[in-house]
Amino acid sequence: MEHLPGRSMPVLRALAALVVLLGTGCSRKPEQAVPPAVDVTVVEVQPETVPLYSEYVAQTYSVDMVEIRARVDGFIEKRGFNAGDLVKAGDILYVLDLRPYQAQVAKARGDLGEKEAALVFAREQVEVIQAQAELAQAAAVLERNRQDVGRLEPLVRQEAAPKQDLDNAIRNRDAAQAQVEASRANLDQKRLNTRTTLDSARANVDAARATLAAAQLNLEYATIRALIGGRIGDTSIQVGGLVTATAAQPLTTIVPLDPISVRFKVSEAEYLALRASPDGQWRQAESAPLQLILANDAAFPRVGRIKRVLNQVDPRTATLELQADFPNPQGLLLPGQFARVRVRFKDKANALLVPQRAIVELQGTRSVFTAGPDNKVSQRSVVAGERIGERWIIDQGLKPGDRVIVEGIQKVRPGVLVSAHLAPAAPAKVP
Repeated sequence: MEHLPGRSMPVLRALAALVVLLGTGCSRKPEQAVPPAVDVTVVEVQPETVPLYSEYVAQTYSVDMVEIRARVDGFIEKRGFNAGDLVKAGDILYVLDLRPYQAQVAKARGDLGEKEAALVFAREQVEVIQAQAELAQAAAVLERNRQDVGRLEPLVRQEAAPKQDLDNAIRNRDAAQAQVEASRANLDQKRLNTRTTLDSARANVDAARATLAAAQLNLEYATIRALIGGRIGDTSIQVGGLVTATAAQPLTTIVPLDPISVRFKVSEAEYLALRASPDGQWRQAESAPLQLILANDAAFPRVGRIKRVLNQVDPRTATLELQADFPNPQGLLLPGQFARVRVRFKDKANALLVPQRAIVELQGTRSVFTAGPDNKVSQRSVVAGERIGERWIIDQGLKPGDRVIVEGIQKVRPGVLVSAHLAPAAPAKVP
């Protein structure tokens, strides 16, 4: 075996050291860079007391729709409205031919004047006055004859005057007495006749006044006015047409719109639960403002109140009808419209709410991302309850103090480190 020269040993050692160094360098792994925290916005859920609303299908209607009918017969000369107009109570709707009724008023007024003249004559009691004068005249004749008898009687006893003169004076006195009695009876009869005539004249005046009032009323009825305010319908008879007081069809109808009524139904079970609730939920519902959601999903700008609760449950549907009134000064709501009524029946205490945008829905399950105390993200399944405005009540899955991510959700996943910025909690509001 051939030996290497001695000076080659240091070279071998250097090569060995280089191999070791190279091997050590290849076995080391490069250090990984730590990713930065993701900026997110969170809300801290805290217990709240929020109102709970129930929603019901509703329909508008008018309680006091009025049919406009003619009270007298006549031809229409004028019409004072167009179909769909808003009218006020007292507005002129139709004017019939007034001339026949004006003539009736004139005739009735003349008849009344004649009857009043007869009453004035009866009150003057001319026949009574005449009978009183006749009685006074007869009494004067009787008194003169009595004086003649009194003057002749002592003369006849003294034979200073013929007895025949006394007999004639006695006959004249008796005749005058009979005339006085006849005149008194005639006066009594005249007084009775006058009272009867006076009563009849008064009755005739009253009847004439009633006839005049009826004629004036018919003349007033010939101008047909709106009895109430509201929106008026179309006319069934045009200008020039004949209307009668006995017509089966009304001339038009007026529907009052302010306020307008809304009817909706609650289930029998819900009604019983509300009435039996110890915290007065039924009284709260009766006095609470109602919101009306129209067919285009817009909220009616005015609130209503429950005004009437019917007195029986519909056995076919097991529901109870409630009726509410809504102010409608602009006439936006019309009878027959369908809508939805939101009723505040109760409040929910200690509710945890999160914004709707914080909830992630996947395959029928809902979850939220939360930032823990270490600012690491975790995903939690939640059970959502009622919706309050743009927030949901979370019945299960969260606890007070949890920080729920509401912005930046698309940038996080479980375990990611975040930099959480607190957003102000949105107040609960009616949806």
